[in-house]
Amino acid sequence: MAGLPAAPYLLTVPTTTNHNPLRAYAGAATGAFIGDALAMPAHWYYDPRELARTFGRIETYQDPPRVHPGSILWRSRYEPTEPAYDILGSQRRYWGVRGVHYHQFLTAGENTLNLKLLALVLNQVMEHGEYSRERFINAYQSFMLSPDDHRDTYIEECHRGFFENLRRGMQPDRAAVEEKHIGGMVAVIPLYAALRAVGHDHDASAAAVQTHVAITHAGERVGDGVRTLVTLARELLDGTGLADALRHHLDRQDLAYLQGPIARLIAEPVNAVLGRRYSTACYLEESLPATFYLALKFADDARSALIENTMAGGDNCHRGAVLGALLGLRRGADAFPHEWHSGLVANVPTPV
Repeated sequence: MAGLPAAPYLLTVPTTTNHNPLRAYAGAATGAFIGDALAMPAHWYYDPRELARTFGRIETYQDPPRVHPGSILWRSRYEPTEPAYDILGSQRRYWGVRGVHYHQFLTAGENTLNLKLLALVLNQVMEHGEYSRERFINAYQSFMLSPDDHRDTYIEECHRGFFENLRRGMQPDRAAVEEKHIGGMVAVIPLYAALRAVGHDHDASAAAVQTHVAITHAGERVGDGVRTLVTLARELLDGTGLADALRHHLDRQDLAYLQGPIARLIAEPVNAVLGRRYSTACYLEESLPATFYLALKFADDARSALIENTMAGGDNCHRGAVLGALLGLRRGADAFPHEWHSGLVANVPTPV
């Protein structure tokens, strides 16, 4: 199975400096990309024993295997083939086929689709000093219609639904589908931090993040997740420690998805919590509490946090992106090992 050529577009994250907003942004963006890239080869392995047999303990970036025995890509469908809606391109022949790895053509240290979309919006903010919904929607459509550039085989339901709605005649600013998956959360903290870093205040930054996520992820559950993560991000930027911020809201039980027995569970090993107390699947009701559990348990140990997240399987890519952003926002990019920085490939394809 021949691989597609790599796209040579590199995300540039500002160097960590003593200026706190820039340092926070660099940490959040770096953490999100690292958390996703580390987990990428083991994405959606739901049997931790099979994951461990296949990879050992994942502590460095790896290429994805050629075959994914637990893949359910064969059950996924996307019918439109017209050029204006064809978001599969040459990847179409792998849909409906058993055993196909979701990210088969990516390489060690490379990011999955939603993180490449994050790179797209971060570069726009860094270039223009502001967020533009119209600018992103235009670039998003061009990006998604160039699947041979991003080379990711799997396209999530939200993106398929967006283009199916366009095909039905909906306008792009109204084409979002009702959503409930943690994939919609990967941009929240890095984008909020980016906007604060270029000079926007909390209210403007929070509103822009909600606007951005709603382009592809509509619904109350997603909105609640955005508000929860933005609240935490603001507190971390204001100087609150990650563990302190999490415990504060766990005591109050005032934020969606940051409730329940998370504080008590940190005494339990990861394999007794993820996959048992909280599902490792992508649904927000399980995946965000699982992320907060890992963030609280490993608040001062980003390396262990992201390795344990990876080895837990399930939707470890998107969970890892949110977890990495939380860990990096407060402590900066230096929270992560040097080898994870040097091996990261954060590609951003050129819009068509």
